[in-house]
Amino acid sequence: MFTRSSPGPSGPRFLKALSICLNDLGKLAWCFVRELTDPEIRAAFLNCSKGEAKRLNLPRELAEQPWSELDFLGWRDPQAPDRAYLVAEIDGRPQAVVLRASSGASWQPRRSICSLCVTTHTGGVSLLVAPLAGPAGRQGNSVGAYMCSDLACPLYVRGLRETGTKIHESLTQEQRIERMRDNLAGFLAKVRGTDRG
Repeated sequence: MFTRSSPGPSGPRFLKALSICLNDLGKLAWCFVRELTDPEIRAAFLNCSKGEAKRLNLPRELAEQPWSELDFLGWRDPQAPDRAYLVAEIDGRPQAVVLRASSGASWQPRRSICSLCVTTHTGGVSLLVAPLAGPAGRQGNSVGAYMCSDLACPLYVRGLRETGTKIHESLTQEQRIERMRDNLAGFLAKVRGTDRG
């Protein structure tokens, strides 16, 4: 782990990630999420009030998160298991969303696929719903997606966490990471109301 006062990360994994970012310069400017502070995350929420953002539960060990492996940080609320949150840094700006597990979700374990990282789980995918940003969200409009229940997509796509269920893909790891980033960017655009599709 590094802090702002220490030199940046180094080594083959970081250089590989830097290479991916440089190759994608013509696309959405999105690499690993930098180590964010509590106030930065709370100020980044798109779809809740400042008061709600101030009261929500952040991970206790922010400094200990594997930031150099994360394209976004996602977590479930330990005090309200139906609530989840995620934050990504896009174009140098943190963007965070509040999510809620759908109340109509089935409790029966079955094989499902995360719509962000396309990881297959047996009973490890949840329908998570985000209120839209602004007036549309205050009127009750929302958008949902099936996501890894633990929101550890960046770790699954890098093989740092396993599900026990594997589907062979011909894509490289870099291509799977890019696909996950594109899928999340599309979801965040829907939350912001800027999705054109």
